[in-house]
Amino acid sequence: MTSAPPPRRAAAPAGPIAVAVEGVTVGYDHRPALTDVSLSVTAGSLLAVIGPNGAGKSTLLKLIAGIIKPWTGRLTVLGGPPGSSAGRIAYLPQAEAVDWEFPVTVAEVVMMGRYGRLGFLREPRRRDREVVGQALDKVGMGEATDRQIGALSGGQRRRVFLARAIAAEPDLYLLDEPVTGVDATTQEDLMDVLEGEARAGKTVIATTHDLICAAQRFHQAAFINGRLVAAGPANLVLDQQLLAETYGGHVLVLPGDGGRVIIDDAHHHDQAPSGEHHYHEDSR
Repeated sequence: MTSAPPPRRAAAPAGPIAVAVEGVTVGYDHRPALTDVSLSVTAGSLLAVIGPNGAGKSTLLKLIAGIIKPWTGRLTVLGGPPGSSAGRIAYLPQAEAVDWEFPVTVAEVVMMGRYGRLGFLREPRRRDREVVGQALDKVGMGEATDRQIGALSGGQRRRVFLARAIAAEPDLYLLDEPVTGVDATTQEDLMDVLEGEARAGKTVIATTHDLICAAQRFHQAAFINGRLVAAGPANLVLDQQLLAETYGGHVLVLPGDGGRVIIDDAHHHDQAPSGEHHYHEDSR
C-alpha cells in the first residue's frame, strides 16, 4: 500500500450553479435515504460524491436526474425542476445494474445515448453516427463498434457506457461508480475524458469509493451518509476526522507518520478480482 501523492487538481470553476439541492429529504417505502440535504454544484465542475455503501449516493444521482421525487425540499437542475432538462442530462448507473447478456453491439449501446435527439421514427442519421464514432474514439474504443457488449472486459464496458453518455451531448453527467473495478490505466483515461468535458463547461457529478482519485482528479467533494456530512474542496477527502464521521466504523486510523486512514468497504470485496487488496489508503 502506498501513500497518496499530492493532488494535481485544477481549481473549481467560478460560474452559474448547475445543480442546487435545498433541504431535500427523500427515501423509499417510507424510509428516508437522505435527510435535509442542501448542496450546490457549480457549472463546469467535477464533484466526487463519497460515502459508505447504502449511504444514499446513488439516491442523490437519481434525485438530480428526476428519476425519484423529493419528499420535502426543492431542487433546481440546469435552471429548472428535475426532469425538465432530461435531454441535457446523461445518467450512467452502476455496472451491476446492466444486463451484460443482452445481445447488442458496442455501436448500438452508444447510439442509445442519441435517442433523446433522434426523430419520431428513431432512425439514426449521419450526424448521429458521426457523434457515436467520435464518442467511441474519445474513450479509446473506436475499433470495437461491432463487438458484443457482453464480450468486453469490465474496463472496456465502462469505456463504452461513458461513450454512450458522451454521445448524448449533455450539459450534466450523473455517473454512478464510473471508475470502479477498472485497472489504473483505464481509470486515468476515463478521468482524462471527464476532465476534458469539465473544461468544455460540462458538469460532472460522480460517486466513487476511490479517495485517491477523488483527491487528485476532482474539484469538489460531497460526503454522504444518510445526510450531507460536509462539502468542499476535493482535498477534504484526506481529512481523517471528516472521513471517520462519514464512514464510521469502516475507518481505521493507524499511528505513526502523521496517521494513515484505511477504509475497508464491502463494495470492493464484491468488485475487485481475486487476490487484489481492497483497501484505499491516504496519508496526511
